[in-house]
Amino acid sequence: MSSKTKIVVFKAKELIYTGIFILLGILLILLLIFMFAPSKDTKKSAQTSGYIDGSYSSPLTLGENELEMQVTVKNGKPQSAALKHLDKTVKTMYPLVESSLKEINKQLPKVKNIDDIEFDDQSQYTSTILKQAMKNALKKAQE
Repeated sequence: MSSKTKIVVFKAKELIYTGIFILLGILLILLLIFMFAPSKDTKKSAQTSGYIDGSYSSPLTLGENELEMQVTVKNGKPQSAALKHLDKTVKTMYPLVESSLKEINKQLPKVKNIDDIEFDDQSQYTSTILKQAMKNALKKAQE
């Protein structure tokens, strides 16, 4: 039985460099896991829709007229929007406000996100103003 003994010589410098590279690789993997793993808050918001039931309002200024956008949330989802303090002068000066609001209310229960609401080319500006007021009101409804 003859066994040939092999002696392997490592330089201390090589061992240190190898250890450092292994440590850096492990740290990089851990960093990537923590950066891209979904957080607990994301999991919670994915399970719930994100809004607390109730009525929420936001101020809306059209010219010199102060209106109030009121959004009703039911089952965690916006169900309807209404304008308070909407009088005849505002309706006359801004004739597309009522029709745009009706169109938004038609689409609101059907869409998942307020940004998914589509507008007519004719009332694009008015609908955008109403949508922004709704977003401001719904900020108060977020959990």
